[in-house]
Formats: sequence, structure tokens, C-alpha cells
Amino acid sequence: MLYATTKRSEGSSQGRIRRHRGSVPHYKMVNRDRVEGHERLYCDYFAIPCVYESFFRRRFRMSRLLFLRIVNEVEQYDPYFIQRIDAIGVLGFSSLQKITAAYRILTYETPTDSVDEYIRIGESTAIESLRRFVKAVIAMFGDYYLRSPNNIDIARLLQTGEQRGFPGMLESIDCMY
Repeated sequence: MLYATTKRSEGSSQGRIRRHRGSVPHYKMVNRDRVEGHERLYCDYFAIPCVYESFFRRRFRMSRLLFLRIVNEVEQYDPYFIQRIDAIGVLGFSSLQKITAAYRILTYETPTDSVDEYIRIGESTAIESLRRFVKAVIAMFGDYYLRSPNNIDIARLLQTGEQRGFPGMLESIDCMY
């Protein structure tokens, strides 16, 4: 249904003559087929069953449940990530596309224009998504996850390290990463 709605809205502007495409004069707009990018991403990683079920944790470096929790929290914090219809009636990028692009740029240190090939998102949108994603994560999770460890955290980390054969790992410069 999402695909059919977008195809109708894309086709409705075909009869108009436009001097330029995109938001900047003299820049060529690239039709990235946003819907196809979303459908590919969704079918590959988020549908049940998905194509790469066993690869999700390795590629996203977290469980799918945790990733979807982050997506939900970020959507609630910043409405930028909610999928909308743009000014000319075309369905915008989904939250999965924007957040996956930002996440891959952060996780794999990839250039912002490299997410265009798979996720179908342009460089400027990827940069804006990255900027807003980082702000949202810090605002939503910073107080708990980005704080200095307290005594309970240190005791738990030392116990875990000792069980795994690394006693006193917090004191070693080799284990600080």
C-alpha cells in the first residue's frame, strides 16, 4: 500500500514543467526511489521472516529489539524521523532509512555519501539525519548510558572481567577501549 501511494503521488507531478529540480537551482535532482530503498531495508532486516535474520546482530552490532527500541525513542523525541509526505506530495524517507543511515555512518565510519547505494538516501539528508540522531540519542539515553560509572557499575565490571579471566581489567591501560 505504501508503494502504491507513493507511485500515485510521484506520477501526479509529471505534467508540470519545472525550471529546475531539487531545492537548489542548477543542481540536478536524483530520483533515488525512496520507497524501494525502504522496502529493501525492511525486507532484508525487519520483516518476519527477514532475508538476513542471522546477520542482524553482526551488521548492526546490537539485537533487532534494541535497535527498534532506539528507533521508537528517537521518533518520539524528534518528529524529523517520522515519515511524511513532502511539499510536492511524494512520500519522504522512513525512520528506518534515516536512522540506519546515521547508525551506519557512526558504526562503520563510512562517508555520508556511501549510504546512498543501499539505503537510497542522499548525502545532505544523511548528514542531517546523523546530526539529529546524535542529538536525540544523547538527550534520550545520555543521563544513564553516557554517565561515569558508579560503584555498582565498577563492581559489576570487575566481577565480569574476573569471571572471563581478566582480573583488574579497569586498571589496565590495554583494556580501555
